[in-house]
Amino acid sequence: MSRYRLKLNKKRCIHCKACEVHCKAKNNTPKGIKLGVHTSSLPEMVDGVPRMKASYQCCYHCENPECVDVCPTEAMIRRESDGIVYVDQETCIGCEACVDACPWHIPTFNPDTGTVLKCDFCMDRVDAGLLPACVTACTTHALSFTKK
Repeated sequence: MSRYRLKLNKKRCIHCKACEVHCKAKNNTPKGIKLGVHTSSLPEMVDGVPRMKASYQCCYHCENPECVDVCPTEAMIRRESDGIVYVDQETCIGCEACVDACPWHIPTFNPDTGTVLKCDFCMDRVDAGLLPACVTACTTHALSFTKK
């Protein structure tokens, strides 16, 4: 079974956060909610050159996702075809059991809809043969979308 992952080449990242902006725009998330989070360290001088450390965190789309197991309405779903974990917004009741069950607390409650949101690798785009919004936004190609 093929599985996907997002990978950050930290040497290419310029900390512009275009990945976050495009994710928010594509998913129309409310203020304060990020499905993918780019973090940067404060600049440090290394051999006379300022350097920053970067990371990008979104859902890990686990092989055996605890968030799926605890969902009382089966709104949290893992696609068998590719391992993408997503939320069926029509079925989600916003109980946040998935948030508590996730070791990284990746699913996020959306107060505007009363449901939970999480990164689904822009599966509508992936299904159409396109890359996730965060990857297409990365001007330095620091983010890549690959099969595991």
